Parts: sequence; structure tokens; C-alpha cells
Amino acid sequence: MRTARPTAPLFGRLAAWRWVAVAACLCAVAAGCVRRRMFIRSNPPGALVYVDDYEIGRTPIATNFTYYGNRKIRLVKDGYETLTVLQPVPTPWYEIPPLDFVSENLIPGEIRDERVFNYQMQPQMIVPPDELLSKAESLRRESQAAAAPMPAPPGVPMPATPVPAPAPSRAPLPLPESGPSAPSPAPPAAGPQLLSPPPGIGGHRVHPLPPGGR
Repeated sequence: MRTARPTAPLFGRLAAWRWVAVAACLCAVAAGCVRRRMFIRSNPPGALVYVDDYEIGRTPIATNFTYYGNRKIRLVKDGYETLTVLQPVPTPWYEIPPLDFVSENLIPGEIRDERVFNYQMQPQMIVPPDELLSKAESLRRESQAAAAPMPAPPGVPMPATPVPAPAPSRAPLPLPESGPSAPSPAPPAAGPQLLSPPPGIGGHRVHPLPPGGR
């Protein structure tokens, strides 16, 4: 005869797993997060703001950010010197690993990390044209003085200028031995030329015919 097993422990386990699932869902729904936001102000207001070379608007202005560290903030306004600042944004203690996992996922609610940065801008200085010309002239003189050779201090001999080595001399070509030079043949005299007869044929020399064959 079969005996029935008690079902109370089984139902207890199922109920426990259901409560775990409900708690996990509640944690997922009510999980916290960290909202990071920076406020940028300037004196005077109305300056155009660039954060990491991205334009975000004119002061006063607020923008969200994700990462900590140094942020490049640049403010531009007509009539004022452009202000560029490498602004440090330190990491809070609850965002240091591994605490950041707890603050981002397990703590219910929202954690707000707000930073406020105030900047004082300086009026732009207008330099007169005469002063600009004098500065340019002084810079030109300084560059010319830097390019000129420095004189040697007294008592120090000047370095000798290197003299190029002479080219190697070549031996003269031998001249022909001196002696009586052979007389050069005299040029043929102008006039009619005599034709000698072919060998083996006697006779007198024949004068060539004049032009025209007569």
C-alpha cells in the first residue's frame, strides 16, 4: 500500500522562491542611479560655452555628464578674452569601484551629483597699432641678432679656415726627340695634270682634254 508524501515542504519552497522573485523585481524597479550634472556660470553672463570642444550653449547653463576627470571648458564672448580652463571633476567616494555598483544598482532612489563652476572673464585689451609695430620691430632685431655669429672671447684664437688641398700634378708627356725635321711636301702646282700611261703600254704622256672636249 502506497503512502502519500507530505506536500507542505514543497509548497514552502515554492513560496520562498516566489518571494525571492518578487524581491528581485522590486529591487530592479526601485534600483537607484547617480545623476551627474554640472552648472557653468560666468561673469558677465552670456558667454558661449564649449565642454570638451562641444558647444552646449550660453551661460548660465547646466548639462549632464557621465565621466569624471579633467574636462576642457572654454568660454567665448565678444569684447572679452577667451577663457580656456582644464577643470578637474573629482570622483566622489560612492563612485569608486566597487562601491559604484552598489550606488548605481542596489541603493533605491536617485543620487544627485551636482557641480557648480563659476568663471570670471577679463575684458579684451586693445593694443594700439604703434605698439604692435614697435613689438614687431623688436622681434625682428632679436631674430637678426640671434642669426649673427657670436664674436670669440678675448684670448681665444679664431678657428683657422680650412684650405683645400691642391690637386695632384700630372707628369708632363714626353716630347719627341729633336732632329732635322722632314721637309713637308710642297702643294701641287696649279695647272693641267699629266696622265701617265698604264703599265706595259709605251708612248708619250697624254694631256687631258680642255673643258668642252675640244
